[in-house]
Amino acid sequence: MEVGFLGLGIMGKAMALNLLRHGFSVTVWNRTLSKCEELVESGASVEETPAGVIKKCKYTIAMLSDPSAALSVVFDKDGVLEQMCSGKGYIDMSTVDAQTSSKISEAITKTGGCFLEAPVSGSKKPAEDGQLVILAAGEKALYEEIIPAFDVLGKKSFFLGQVGNGAKMKLVVNMIMGSMMNAFSEGLVLADRSGLSQQTLLDVLELGAVANPMFKLKGPAMMKNAYPPAFPLKHQQKDMRLALALGDERAVSMPVAAASNEAFKKARSLGLGDQDFSAVYEVVKVAGSSEES
Repeated sequence: MEVGFLGLGIMGKAMALNLLRHGFSVTVWNRTLSKCEELVESGASVEETPAGVIKKCKYTIAMLSDPSAALSVVFDKDGVLEQMCSGKGYIDMSTVDAQTSSKISEAITKTGGCFLEAPVSGSKKPAEDGQLVILAAGEKALYEEIIPAFDVLGKKSFFLGQVGNGAKMKLVVNMIMGSMMNAFSEGLVLADRSGLSQQTLLDVLELGAVANPMFKLKGPAMMKNAYPPAFPLKHQQKDMRLALALGDERAVSMPVAAASNEAFKKARSLGLGDQDFSAVYEVVKVAGSSEES
């Protein structure tokens, strides 16, 4: 199967490499073309525009940073719409709001093309290992056609019905994850300030009802004040913002998520946006220090 791939950030690069490793023919594009070099070394072809990728490939996957990037790639000059037509499929795996996804879907469909939104749950390591959880919605026929690629990229794919449902599910998942990371950070600080071993706290959590891969993976690095970006904090804050907007739209009170979003915003203001989202721990540590003094 020949697949186009737009966007080679932390996630996109790992996903495109996975497709190449599993025998897919992959044509890539990235706004910064130099990021394509490693993919070319692994056998990928390169096009200089999104339109060029669409023209060449029956199926094109996009993995972009935010709603503005997702819209730009579709609607700007030399964008997806210029070559999209009947018989071609566009699969947007970016994390965006439902309105953005619907706008892209309508434009793709008007050209005769098929659209699928398919945001993923998982960060850098699951992307590298092909262990993402894929939350797809849109054209069911396209979903069934692209399953061979999804089976390489993820450990499980869900089809959630109409466009917008995938975007909403992803925002709910990331809202929960961001809130959990804040609670975890507060727990690490509270244990430390109470004269307890943070490592022992991790050991206790691992054996209890709240054991989860995120605490196990992130905790040891956070204790060392190390935040290599598997999922950049600026993207986590973007997802919190979009989830809160969804809450506004549905009149759902979300005070825990709102407080967590403020912590991520504070972390961004401290220059931590490109660090892993677990760097919100630094904000919690500072808050604890100032309240003591």
